[in-house]
Amino acid sequence: MKKIYHLGNCDTCQKILKEVGAEKKKVQLQEIKTEPITEHQLDQMKELAGSYEALFSRRAIKYRSMGLHEQTLTEKDYRRLILEEYTFLKRPVAIVGKQIFIGNTKAVVENLKNAL
Repeated sequence: MKKIYHLGNCDTCQKILKEVGAEKKKVQLQEIKTEPITEHQLDQMKELAGSYEALFSRRAIKYRSMGLHEQTLTEKDYRRLILEEYTFLKRPVAIVGKQIFIGNTKAVVENLKNAL
């Protein structure tokens, strides 16, 4: 399976999709705002990532506005928050076979490019 979860209006996600050649390589794309991730999909991501926290974005605007930065969050909290609000998923998330690539750091993008 080759799949990338992304946000359509995110310039960084769009740049990465182009850089890794997602369309040319026939990668299945899921725009998480218009097609929210399911519990099953998130659980699959967690199995590959090791934790829900690894998939959670602390850069989301709502992280501070909801006061989450002042709380101690559990794995159950991370899972619930990601399912309730798409902006809490660190983006993009790519799954290639049994490998997962989370976020937009240079190293992650380079590793994803090599895996595709």
